[in-house]
Amino acid sequence: MPFIASLMRRVYLSLSELAWSALFVILVIHLVASYLLFLLAGEADLVGNPVDFLYYYMVTATTVGYGDLSPKSGLGRIIAVLFVLPGGIAIFTAVLGKLLTTIGTIWRNRMRGLGDYSERANHIIVLGWQEGQTYQTLRLLHAERQANEPMSVLVAKDLPENPASNYADYIRTERLADADALVRAGVAKARAIIARGANDDETLAAVLIAEDHAPNAHIVAYFADDRTAQMVKQRRPRVEAVGSLAEELLSRAARDPGSSEIAARLLSAASTDTAFSLPVPPLQTPLLYGNVFLSLKRHHNVTLVGMLSQGMTDLNCRDEAPLRGGETLYYISGMRLDPAAIAWARMGEVS
Repeated sequence: MPFIASLMRRVYLSLSELAWSALFVILVIHLVASYLLFLLAGEADLVGNPVDFLYYYMVTATTVGYGDLSPKSGLGRIIAVLFVLPGGIAIFTAVLGKLLTTIGTIWRNRMRGLGDYSERANHIIVLGWQEGQTYQTLRLLHAERQANEPMSVLVAKDLPENPASNYADYIRTERLADADALVRAGVAKARAIIARGANDDETLAAVLIAEDHAPNAHIVAYFADDRTAQMVKQRRPRVEAVGSLAEELLSRAARDPGSSEIAARLLSAASTDTAFSLPVPPLQTPLLYGNVFLSLKRHHNVTLVGMLSQGMTDLNCRDEAPLRGGETLYYISGMRLDPAAIAWARMGEVS
């Protein structure tokens, strides 16, 4: 009888592990048995209406005991004392303990990087962990997170638990170029991906996988070797490759004292005034860059510093440079502008 033996083995495992299925079966058996015992005892007030009996059973099992329904006969009270009350309390306690254990397991798995955020959308994924640098990146991303924006997701190698649980969720992987880890991180609906591996080869491999699985995300990657960064810029136009600016800042600060401080403030989310970007929506009538500059300064107190148009970034644009929609404007401000609050149609009226 292999089928019966297999069935009994499954039942035994379910009971020994206190599986949800076993708890449900035990609850149903105890509920039906309680109903039949009260029926045999003649407790018509309890079993006459199934809803009333279910109500009585639940308030008894949870030890609430309102007292509006109770057995009237001596036999009914013995059944309640010896069978319904201890069995119901035991089942309720087991369900509560199982629920708390399940919640604790889910939380521990999330902390250990075993969670699943594949349904998350409009978030930022950070690939790679470097002590100090990545923590600072996550902290800055969290500082600028909007009220309705999901938490970032960190994908890193072999960390025992989330090293920045206040700022990001965590996906554990054996290598950064792992498609399954990216899927669990919600790569399909991510708004942006930041890649910084232990070395440039690891970063490049992670970027290539991210490109394949994130068709709409903006990808930013850090490369220690400027030549690698330039190669990626040329061959992967979707990727914003960032190299080290230390040499440029040192030489510029030597000739123009304070310039390194200006660069740091423009990129720091913690400074009073910093750089932001603003996408230009489709326009019915083209606008002039100079008019947009004046309108943003007068109505929003921001300083326009440049524009990305047709893949080319131009700082200190000419006043007569046209905007037709689809460009990205860069500005300095104390806070990010709300695109919906900008009256693009009225900017052409600036004289």
